[in-house]
Amino acid sequence: MRLNKFFLLLCALMFAMVLAACSGDSKPTDSDSDDGKKGSNDDESAQVDYYQTPEMDFDMGGRTIKWVSWYSEEIPEDNPDNIKKKENLEALMEKHNFSIEWVVVDYGEYQEKVTTSLLAGQPIGDIIRFPRPWMIPTLTKQDLFWPVDEYTKNDHVFIQQYTHDYSLYEGRGYGFRTGINGASSGIFYNRTLMEDLGLTPLQEYVDNDNWNWDTFIEVAKSANKDTNNDGELDVWGLATDALIVPALAANEANLVYEDKHGLEDPKTVETLNFLSRLATEDVARPTEGGDWTEPKQFFMQGNTLMYSGSDYEMNDFKADMPDYDIGFVPFPKGPSSEGYRSFVTIPNYLTIPKAVENPDQLVYIYEKINDIQSMYDYPKQASLESLFTKEEDIENARIAGEVINVVDNINGYPTMPYYEFEGEIREGTSISTIIEKYKDPFQASIDEVWKD
Repeated sequence: MRLNKFFLLLCALMFAMVLAACSGDSKPTDSDSDDGKKGSNDDESAQVDYYQTPEMDFDMGGRTIKWVSWYSEEIPEDNPDNIKKKENLEALMEKHNFSIEWVVVDYGEYQEKVTTSLLAGQPIGDIIRFPRPWMIPTLTKQDLFWPVDEYTKNDHVFIQQYTHDYSLYEGRGYGFRTGINGASSGIFYNRTLMEDLGLTPLQEYVDNDNWNWDTFIEVAKSANKDTNNDGELDVWGLATDALIVPALAANEANLVYEDKHGLEDPKTVETLNFLSRLATEDVARPTEGGDWTEPKQFFMQGNTLMYSGSDYEMNDFKADMPDYDIGFVPFPKGPSSEGYRSFVTIPNYLTIPKAVENPDQLVYIYEKINDIQSMYDYPKQASLESLFTKEEDIENARIAGEVINVVDNINGYPTMPYYEFEGEIREGTSISTIIEKYKDPFQASIDEVWKD
């Protein structure tokens, strides 16, 4: 009996030693690592599952690359991602023998200075941030920029929409950019007021995939209230009916398609009819004669349920509306769209002038600076989590910003009678009449830009 016990004890000790040996030889798996991410910034040899431009070997001979913008684009060391990018840049400068000068030009003088330098064949920089309306088509058709789409295949770094949509001219992409698409636009709403009015939470419409133009109008109308019974509305559902830009973006529509007006496009007509409903059915709070800031001021009074704006404006609401719980949902989905959309009217991106040599090397350097395994789950995570505190608002802003559509207007076509056009919609003029009246003036303003 005593022998059996000794034998069992010996077996147990041997088994324990085997386990210890195996444990000592094992290496931590991805799930055991500090951040749980495969290919973290500390693992330089990690394999990736996306295309990377093959390593290039070149010597730039001590060249100084001038990087021009209306703000300093020098990489700050304010988070682990940027620290890694800065390290990448320093390694690239040593390997390829170059330095960078960060050039800042005041925005008010920017277009004139950059354009003059390009036309003179002496560009102000090697990499220049430039807005789309200032270069396409006017400068691009003069062959003043390199097309870069053959160098931007790494979709882990490059936002493909900027190259293949925003900067597209005659089938080639002339711009590149990493980071985020842009601001998430959508509908801010006063959650406190919504609850006081006993309305269905707006989040339920999103959760049920029923947040569209019809439900949007229903919600706005239901919040138009005369709460003191004096015969006048004192609570409103919508701050303004001047929503032409976000509505066009939400329906995959535009006023201009390359060198042609888009007023007769079915998606544009759908959008204009929606805007007409807002006006003719008295959905929104009427103007009191204020300027373009009036809708936001209405919302900040606390008696208006919804306001169309962009994510960064949340800072203003947190500062000026501390007693209200402010939420965010995407702009309601248009009938011709498959998802929620944000908008941009003046997209900007990095470009390389044609007078600059070796554009492939410059784009390569940009790619290798930014090709990191981020500590964040998605590009705007840090920004959105600083703006919003509720998970549903963060998620809504993230979804809203996944696709950002360009809406062309007076910013790119200076003689376009845009405000007169919008004014007639808001006055209730029939859409068929408006289209017939404005299609020729719109086309004339487009021709001024696109035709020699």
